[in-house]
Amino acid sequence: MWELVNPINVEEFKNRVQNASEFPHFCLDDFLKEEFAEAIFESFPDYHYAQKVGLEFKAVNEKKKVQITDSKLFPPPIKQLNDLLASAEFVEMLSYVFDIDSLQSDPTLIGGGIHQTDSGGRLDVHVDFNFVEKNQMHRRLNLLLYFNKNWKEEYGGYLDLWDKDVKNRIGYFEPKFNRLCGFVTSDISFHGVTPIHCPKGVVRQSFATYYYTKDAPEGWDGKKHSTIFKPRPDEFLRGHVSMPIEKLGKRFKKIINAIKYKLIS
Repeated sequence: MWELVNPINVEEFKNRVQNASEFPHFCLDDFLKEEFAEAIFESFPDYHYAQKVGLEFKAVNEKKKVQITDSKLFPPPIKQLNDLLASAEFVEMLSYVFDIDSLQSDPTLIGGGIHQTDSGGRLDVHVDFNFVEKNQMHRRLNLLLYFNKNWKEEYGGYLDLWDKDVKNRIGYFEPKFNRLCGFVTSDISFHGVTPIHCPKGVVRQSFATYYYTKDAPEGWDGKKHSTIFKPRPDEFLRGHVSMPIEKLGKRFKKIINAIKYKLIS
């Protein structure tokens, strides 16, 4: 495994993570060996192919993003990357660095895998779902590895991290080639992706994987929740119009589906 990764000073890495502001997080450049990173970059599927075989998001809070979570559809270099990030040695290192005991990878890649977002796409600031009922697992850690070359700030698509009140941005990271970012999954780890405005033929590319534990985080209040979105400080209309309408629509759809289920049964 380690022959695919550039050397990491684990103690220095842990110190950086544990001393990050607001919540444990990091940004690590040149994560993979150059040859391996190039092979992954070259193997990324075409966006339109990804639309056909993956899941596309079209909601107000998350749109023009496509994800492929089925590892059987991964090209060999990306399959190798997935195996690396799920390996016992790598997970053990993450467990030590983040001080999370018994951390586990997710073989089903719920919400993870290959991510591609086209121009016009966005992912509003949010905290992620904190529990998977099917597996009875607590979500604890997000890792995001980027594969974009010659990315410009005007393209948007930056990972931004926020304080618990979404008032102050604490991190702003370009999704550049071979950059690994990670942070704990908690009720205060607000993060998002700034609106994307890249040229035709350019899409934002990343690989995401998330880690879990059977045991609840220390201090957990017992409340399970899905993804919770919040507007950025300069997004008044989104916070007071678009997001409430989206939330109301989802609630209405849930009620209709429940009624349909009762009628059928």
